[in-house]
Amino acid sequence: MAKKQKLEHSELAGEFAEDGVTVLVDIYRPAGSQNDWVLEVVTEEDDVTTWEEPFATDREAFDEFLATVARDGIRSFFDGDDPIVH
Repeated sequence: MAKKQKLEHSELAGEFAEDGVTVLVDIYRPAGSQNDWVLEVVTEEDDVTTWEEPFATDREAFDEFLATVARDGIRSFFDGDDPIVH
């Protein structure tokens, strides 16, 4: 049985609400590593948006999330059936 890898979550990760919509912003990397950070956004309907390229810092990842919300709106993370990739 394979062990599940432990993750380190950024202090910037958490719930984000705008226009009556709340999403979970998850910024993480393997625990104990200096790897780049992965950015995922999960909606209340369990739609998951994952960025293809990792970020050097958790701040860069969070800033990209904020830029996406400003550009496309928070509702852009909601999708019908397919996962969204940025």
